[in-house]
Amino acid sequence: MNLWSPQSWRSKPVLQQPSYADRDSLLQVEAELKGMPPLVFAAETRSLHNSLADVAQGRAFLLQGGDCAESFADFSATSIRDTFKVLLQMAIVLTYAGRKPVVKVGRLAGQFAKPRSDDMEIRDGIQLPSYRGDIVNGTEFDAIARAADPQRLLRAYHQSTSTLNLVRAFASGGLADLHAVNQWNLSYLESNPLRDKYQNIANTIQDALAFMEVCGINSANTPTLRETTLYTSHEALLLNYEEALTRQDHLTGKWYDCSAHMLWIGERTRQLDGAHIEFFKGLHNPIGVKIGPTMTADELIGLVDALNPENIPGRLTLISRMGADKIEQVLPALARRVQAEGRSVVWSCDPMHGNTVKAAGGYKTRSFDRILLEIKRFFAILREAGAHPGGIHLEMTGQHVTECTGGAYAISEADLAKCYQSQCDPRLNADQVLELAFCVADFLREA
Repeated sequence: MNLWSPQSWRSKPVLQQPSYADRDSLLQVEAELKGMPPLVFAAETRSLHNSLADVAQGRAFLLQGGDCAESFADFSATSIRDTFKVLLQMAIVLTYAGRKPVVKVGRLAGQFAKPRSDDMEIRDGIQLPSYRGDIVNGTEFDAIARAADPQRLLRAYHQSTSTLNLVRAFASGGLADLHAVNQWNLSYLESNPLRDKYQNIANTIQDALAFMEVCGINSANTPTLRETTLYTSHEALLLNYEEALTRQDHLTGKWYDCSAHMLWIGERTRQLDGAHIEFFKGLHNPIGVKIGPTMTADELIGLVDALNPENIPGRLTLISRMGADKIEQVLPALARRVQAEGRSVVWSCDPMHGNTVKAAGGYKTRSFDRILLEIKRFFAILREAGAHPGGIHLEMTGQHVTECTGGAYAISEADLAKCYQSQCDPRLNADQVLELAFCVADFLREA
């Protein structure tokens, strides 16, 4: 580690990076970003680290969710508010059911870049660079839009700043009041086909809040009832952007990537000898790594050794993304090995990426039932291995889109065209994620 620096990743093989034609412009943008204020602060990041240590030790639960990829075009206060609201709705249900604090982490204020299976896309015999997220290029299929533009890095930074400002205002300005959040839950139940199934937990939360009110514990005299903390996270894919926002904390001398509180490495960039692992080694943020169905136990222990050599609780989150059909064949051996070696990690379930299919009409979609089944199997496997199923990681939105099939409202493949808005991967909508929260609450109560 004495040889590590924010630039040391540049000496390693690096994948999933765009090719910029104007290198001078790129260097100028990187220099400009290095002079910008940090998006988050080291003290905030340490607070998240402490909370994730509680998750690793079974004393809390991690709820992580947000857009598959943030958009420049769809950026608005309304969309941020709606995602914030539905995360809080989920959190209050999970907190009450699990009798544990829920650590809330949004996929926002930086989730702009997307890894791609192929560098190039071909349509009607024309070959152009693949769309890699708004931080890199545009979705339009023409040579100008698909060219990697360094100025988009700056635009992503400024949009992240605005998003964070709004989220902090929502968190402390009354929108997070537990009384209001539970009223939203009750409103959700009014027209839900599964109203009777979920009504009881919403009513018991309402009764608990009323009881505290009688006892003199209310929003006016108890800040924890009216305020919350929502941390930020994203996949740290573009290492030049991440390097430019990495700062040395003046209190501790440690390095933090100040683009977000938590960063993770994706399935395509977790090579042990690669640039992404090298960059993450020196960061003191809590970090994550996606664990797919090709992972072996030896490879996983190698990753844990590389990313958390001191076995610090809360440092490393292993995000399982297997698919409902494969999780029972792969995850048990991984969980048993980690437990046998006494490694302290947070286990979280991403039930989205392994359950993506192509529907009629060409839409990518995911089945609510398959998503729920993977989570259910994740809980069972971790408990059987003697580990704590510590969280869920969702691609979701507070909007009423039609991108994933199923759920109480029985969205079909024929319904997808009604309101399919995602530029990348299909997201659970506001009704589906809250329904999922009530279902996961059942798993937590079983514990």
